[in-house]
Amino acid sequence: MSNGKNPRNVLTKEDYDDLGKTHPAIPDLADALHQGRLARRDFLRTVTLLGLSAGAAYGLAGRIAGDGSVTSARAQESPKMGGHLNWSMNVKDISDPAIYDWSEKGNVARQILDPLCRVYPDNVTRPYLAERWEVSDDLKTWTFHLRQGVKWNNGDDFNADDVVFNFKRWLDPATGSSNLGRFSSMTVKEGDSTRMVDGAVEKIDDHTVRFNLATADLALPESMGDYPALIAHRRFADEGGNLIQNPVGTGPFLLRDFAVGERAVFTKRDPAEYWGDEIFLDGLTIVDHGDDHSAWLSALVSGQVQGLYRLINDLVPVVRGAPHLKLYETVTGQTGVARMKVTAAPFDNPLVRRAIQACIDHEKLLAFAYQGLGVPGEDHHVSPVHPEYYALPKLTQDYELARRLLAEAGYTDDNPLDVTIDCVTQPSWEPNTCQVIAEMVKPAGIIMNVNIMPGGTYWDRWTTAPLGFTSWTHRPLGVQVLNLAYRTGVPWNESSYSNPDFDATLDRALGLLDPDQRREVMGELERILQGDAVIIQPYWRSVFTASHQNVHGFEIQPAEELYFTKVWMA
Repeated sequence: MSNGKNPRNVLTKEDYDDLGKTHPAIPDLADALHQGRLARRDFLRTVTLLGLSAGAAYGLAGRIAGDGSVTSARAQESPKMGGHLNWSMNVKDISDPAIYDWSEKGNVARQILDPLCRVYPDNVTRPYLAERWEVSDDLKTWTFHLRQGVKWNNGDDFNADDVVFNFKRWLDPATGSSNLGRFSSMTVKEGDSTRMVDGAVEKIDDHTVRFNLATADLALPESMGDYPALIAHRRFADEGGNLIQNPVGTGPFLLRDFAVGERAVFTKRDPAEYWGDEIFLDGLTIVDHGDDHSAWLSALVSGQVQGLYRLINDLVPVVRGAPHLKLYETVTGQTGVARMKVTAAPFDNPLVRRAIQACIDHEKLLAFAYQGLGVPGEDHHVSPVHPEYYALPKLTQDYELARRLLAEAGYTDDNPLDVTIDCVTQPSWEPNTCQVIAEMVKPAGIIMNVNIMPGGTYWDRWTTAPLGFTSWTHRPLGVQVLNLAYRTGVPWNESSYSNPDFDATLDRALGLLDPDQRREVMGELERILQGDAVIIQPYWRSVFTASHQNVHGFEIQPAEELYFTKVWMA
């Protein structure tokens, strides 16, 4: 090794041999980073997925780059024990973790339950209830070693039976879990139904589980960190199947009081019973202030709460001007899509979908609807923040093309295309975006009515509306959201999109370890989805939140996941 003055350090043969013991692909990835062919971000994300610890990955990246480390040390005050934290966020029904469809549900439940893996604020996935894992060369056999000494808050030991129970339940189509798409590498189609492959989840011993995949899946640990993949107790179903009534978990807090639309109250577990580091807070209350985000901010400013789940972009200037508040911001893969159900008229006609797509100026849409705080979308749901993003030629607004496509589809000035887009009242960027889209399609002769609905009403029909606007949270890899939203037959495929070429190409992408190779295949996926004009994907959002200055240790996470295990109050 060099002395660190050379910006490109050289690894020794012994270094490469040691790396290869973790996974044979890691030495090649280290060499690609050393030669400048692989970005540091992509290196960190990939080698941690292959089983290298995050600490070792960061240290290795620092050695190769010659800077000694990747992150700078920050002086911190000594954390203070005690205090009860109040946080503003909608409180939704958390009865069954397997069927969560809102991030807020996961944010309440993860105070009680833990995932096998966790995606941290740096967007790198690390083990959590899992301690480590190994993966085969073909990415089809994953062996997870579970953390020992973890206790459920009812006194039971956490073990492999808990993991096997959850996966079998998630991948039972009768459950209705979005995990059926999330873990599609463990499923097989049988007619119109999808089920788990026999032997996909194998208990090796009390603290070892092996996953035998039907198709390769690099994103398996990433998917285990998503909010519908929180691990419930192995007797969850037998004991009523309701987390509110029976809040058994391995997490840092105990649920003391809960009311949908009002509050969720927690106290920390006895440190002797909790597997993680001791929690600084005595307790936590999540308070529901409704759908009006100005009410959230008013509660923060007045001191009713010390932090917010989310700060909408319209209110960012208020926080910037308040010296007693902190502003948090991160660039993400969060977005919203105006999606067309391809099985419902008139959107079953691709000419109609392409005509609407041709009316959109994505840069103006970002500027008008979201104050320019993000990146224009490209109608394929893969973000520039994703490591496998492939840059396609930019879409351009073309009203002449739109009118020509509409005429071919049978729509004229005397018989205009008249459609309605459903969306929620709050947050305001969603109806604002729909209003701008409706204005943009007018010059082509399209009438688009905007039906703004209360959240509860809209989310009861979000998968059935012929044309609807849906917000989608961040996922670390682009292949993940494509698996969830556009693969044939999966529960969250709200557009009812079905394209065998897309599915097969997605399988190929999930099986590619090399980021450059995966990027090329992702280009094919982006072209297919964009060409089929399934969605108008306006932009990728920067997201914000805020807290009081006396809140320490809080970090904003790209998917807005709330963890309070390191938070303390001065």
